[in-house]
Amino acid sequence: MLKIRAFQAINDQDSCRLFAEGHAKVLLDYGVTKVTSSSTAWFTNPAVYVMLAQNDKTGEIVGGVRIHIADGKTRLPMEDAISIVDKRVFELIGKYAPDGTGELCGLWNAKSVVGMGLGSYFLMRAGISATVQLQLPALFALCAPHTYQISVEKGFETEKSIGNEGTFIYPKLDLIATSIIIKDTQNLPLAIPDEKKLILELRAHPEMKRIEHGPKGDVEIQYDVLF
Repeated sequence: MLKIRAFQAINDQDSCRLFAEGHAKVLLDYGVTKVTSSSTAWFTNPAVYVMLAQNDKTGEIVGGVRIHIADGKTRLPMEDAISIVDKRVFELIGKYAPDGTGELCGLWNAKSVVGMGLGSYFLMRAGISATVQLQLPALFALCAPHTYQISVEKGFETEKSIGNEGTFIYPKLDLIATSIIIKDTQNLPLAIPDEKKLILELRAHPEMKRIEHGPKGDVEIQYDVLF
């Protein structure tokens, strides 16, 4: 069984370090040495909320995701990343920030659970489900090509006002990232029915145990994603 738990970054520095170590290892495995979302400055940022996944049997930390809230004090990771090539990202985030927005970022899973669906399915759903708790009507993310369609199924769409119709060369020259957004996290009008149902169920019951159907079969997950 896997456990996914949520916490505010400033309240659990030890878990922040476990998240950062696991994330850094995965990035290095892919030859990526510099990603804005891998900075550790977020450890002490009260506008950052974290979800961490653990193998209940072995104790191994196997994945995680963060939500950074646009609080007008610190930039979102995607602002730091994109502004190098397109300053319009500041105007874009500024447009949504007054009503509440943030970024789903730092999504990773360990090699031991590759193919299980932990990152792109279970953690992403959990992150989207938490947007109402955090009062974020809109949610941004940067995604890789292999997670684009999975993200779209959950209600994201391409944000084409920045970059090359929403795409960027990032985090290194041979990789492409796409800026995506959910403009209505409350109702998720663009999510496919099955994904919407799972996200809304988790939103209604943030402390629950559920059998999830992943690419490699069923996985039992204990969720504790109430901040």
